[in-house]
Amino acid sequence: MSEPLVLVPGMMSDARVFMPQIVELTKTHSVQVAPVSQADSIREMAHDVLRGAPEQFALAGHSMGGIVAMEVLRQAPERVSKLALISTSATTESPAQAAEREPLMVRARAGRLAEVMEETLRADVFFDGPARSQILNLIQEMATRLGADVFVRQSRALQSRPDQQRTLRTTRIPVLVLGGENDRLTPPARHEFIAGLVERADLKILPNAGHLPMVEAADAVTEALRNWLNGPLVLR
Repeated sequence: MSEPLVLVPGMMSDARVFMPQIVELTKTHSVQVAPVSQADSIREMAHDVLRGAPEQFALAGHSMGGIVAMEVLRQAPERVSKLALISTSATTESPAQAAEREPLMVRARAGRLAEVMEETLRADVFFDGPARSQILNLIQEMATRLGADVFVRQSRALQSRPDQQRTLRTTRIPVLVLGGENDRLTPPARHEFIAGLVERADLKILPNAGHLPMVEAADAVTEALRNWLNGPLVLR
């Protein structure tokens, strides 16, 4: 078996967003999904990931999970051998963006979580293809299981998320930056910006995919992750 892989899901998501990759990659790698539902800061979420992770591991995160993954790298760079960032952002949240989350949290607490999720992850952030309805149903199923308290904790964490540009500029490990061509939430320009910060970055923008390429372009994401995992390590 090769080095273990730790996957970090995004906001209001669980292992199901990575299921196509888990099915294939567990044939050759030890794969675990890190929980990020109990803390209300990105730093504490990263602590939770590190507490449950192997001594050294490859790390892949989607959306908020990518933000957590960068914080894991900042806190314990000696433990992360490779990093994959999927549909995410390396910068802080603007005051306007942070303020927009407040009424969403109020409505989620008032029993309107399904409605809030429809607004937070709109249909148009995903590719208009056969997987879109499946994705929208999956989002609601995961949100229902996790509940409003998790939504509030994760919203608070995103409001105060740290800027990770320096973390990426100083890392020397292989970094895969992956996004969907049709993603309106974290568009290709954002992935290009992230890749430009990293000395050893492999940028892949996938056609016919939006904010959840692990489901929308499952085979392409699995292939990209497999190639990244099987690529050479870097001597530190």
